[in-house]
Amino acid sequence: MITRMEPSLMTASHLRTRGSPRATGLDPRWAAAMARKPDRTSGAGTIVRFAVGKCSLGSILVARSEKGICAILLGDRAESLQRDLRRRFPQAPLAGRDADTEALLAKVARVVENPHLAVDFPLDVRGTTFQRRVWQMLRTIPAGSTVSYAEVARRIGAPRSVRAVAQACGANALAVAVPCHRVVRSDGTPSGYRWGADRKRALLEREARR
Repeated sequence: MITRMEPSLMTASHLRTRGSPRATGLDPRWAAAMARKPDRTSGAGTIVRFAVGKCSLGSILVARSEKGICAILLGDRAESLQRDLRRRFPQAPLAGRDADTEALLAKVARVVENPHLAVDFPLDVRGTTFQRRVWQMLRTIPAGSTVSYAEVARRIGAPRSVRAVAQACGANALAVAVPCHRVVRSDGTPSGYRWGADRKRALLEREARR
């Protein structure tokens, strides 16, 4: 069964990107990604390499920059995922398969199938300061647990920003690595999901079985 996380006293001060991994409960790779200056560019000056494969949720695309994985996209068709990647990085040269990206794709696919595995690959987190605060908090939700949008807003010290939290979840480009599927309505029922409500339910059911 899915466990609802109880409200805690965690505030924005606990989620600052300069906090230590021990203090935030985050792994060092994620802490390093969050410590970088927020990057909201459209990919100018960055080569984005990507690979597309299949998993139990359909098609999966993994893209990386020189800093780490910058997109994990889920969908029905590889072509749609490539268009989504182009939309997210309109000014970046896109490069197809290479051995390193293929290896990252395999790692990500294993996490999709086994959600209790650690996310032990480098990430290139791109978004506004507020979005990154939300995503950082989501990374502290363990597999098998859920929180509400209102609780996420409260934990980052912005209790009136529930709608903005939902928008940040929708803007997340790192499916599963940033587990926005673990955020639900206040009554505990699943809400929308950038990559489809059926995939959200499948992920939550898979995590509940462990």
